[in-house]
Amino acid sequence: MDARDHFTALLANLGPLLKADEGFTLSYRAETSDFVRFNQARVRQAGQVQQVFVTLTLFLGDRHAEFELAMSGVIGEDHLRLHQALEHLRDVVPTLAPDPYLRLNREPWQSEVVQMAAGPDTAAVVEQIIQVGSGLDLVGIYANGPQYRGFASSWGAFGWHAASSFSFDWSLFHDNGQAVKSTYAGQRWDNEAFIRRMAFAYEQLDYLGRPARTLAPGDYRAYLAPAAVEEILGMLSWGFSAQALATGASPLQRLFGGSVPLSPLLSIDERVAGGLAPAFTSEGPRQALRLLDKGQPAERLVSSRSAAEYGLTANGAGSGEYPLALAIAGGELDEGDVLAHLGTGLYIGNLWYTNYSDRPAGRLTGMTRFATFWVEDGKLQAPVNTMRFDDSVFSFFGPYLEALTREPELLLPTGTYGSRQTGSTAVPGALLGRFTLTL
Repeated sequence: MDARDHFTALLANLGPLLKADEGFTLSYRAETSDFVRFNQARVRQAGQVQQVFVTLTLFLGDRHAEFELAMSGVIGEDHLRLHQALEHLRDVVPTLAPDPYLRLNREPWQSEVVQMAAGPDTAAVVEQIIQVGSGLDLVGIYANGPQYRGFASSWGAFGWHAASSFSFDWSLFHDNGQAVKSTYAGQRWDNEAFIRRMAFAYEQLDYLGRPARTLAPGDYRAYLAPAAVEEILGMLSWGFSAQALATGASPLQRLFGGSVPLSPLLSIDERVAGGLAPAFTSEGPRQALRLLDKGQPAERLVSSRSAAEYGLTANGAGSGEYPLALAIAGGELDEGDVLAHLGTGLYIGNLWYTNYSDRPAGRLTGMTRFATFWVEDGKLQAPVNTMRFDDSVFSFFGPYLEALTREPELLLPTGTYGSRQTGSTAVPGALLGRFTLTL
């Protein structure tokens, strides 16, 4: 039984069990993933994970509770588990207080998207990684396979999402202990594209053998590669939450308050088409949103609870009000011209341990790591010892944002804790006229 049939079978069996005053929602997530771990460019661990989880939520008036459980894939056993979960919820829900901000979407909406491109053959990819990485201290993890998400309600809503994707997250280590970190992800494996990424990483690895340079704290010109931009965007993305903005907890409070804009070069969208996230949440169909328009605040992510509490209109954002498929529009800088336009300054491939140092002011702090280089006259010179940055997004993504690279890079989440993650981010690199290092 394939994943969709499994989901619909669970749904069909659950419906007749419902009592007249009850309602339910059923969320479904599953994956069939190959995982391969590498050390010194050799396979150290390989396996496959097949898992299914469902979350059943029972509603009785304004009272509700949920039960998450793992499924076996054997439909008879899974029906029994779901029935037991339903009976447990029937014992619990009547004892709960009514939820004053419950605003259920009772529309019978439908959404179904299948992006099951012919995925790469894991054995062939592993062979290429071993071949290209021969003689290198390559450490990494490769994941590949389809992921599934489903949602349905007793009021006739039905959403289904199936997408295959791969990610390879790896580092090349130098004898001196320094490393270059790289990722390659997507839906179709391109041998030539992977070879180009590996060649660029190998070029950086050669520079890591030079004596590292220690910089004094201060302001520097800098180029943030897409992976570094994504680290910052990941911290800021929570700032578009309607609840965070209403309670003063958003790092973009000053932006949405109208006191400080960001650079007119910067536009950010929450995508539905073109991303790898489901086109729905438990709140209903997601909407494509322009969150930042040429540096000016635009829409925010609004769940039904925030809509009820703050008098807003819900737009399909999940209960956490976090983006699932952010995309920053590209600029006019060709990637091959980055170092020439940087001139003298920092090339930052990744950031590490990013956090807020002053959330209301939009100040972020973190560490450089993984192949940060000093550049002079448009040429890499030497690696830079780890430094801490502490700067305001309203500075480096405000008046000091000079250019964005032309083609955003698609980055997929590489986390595997519990399960692989859906979603995607498309970000360009960013050339900054000033970036502040503190120690």
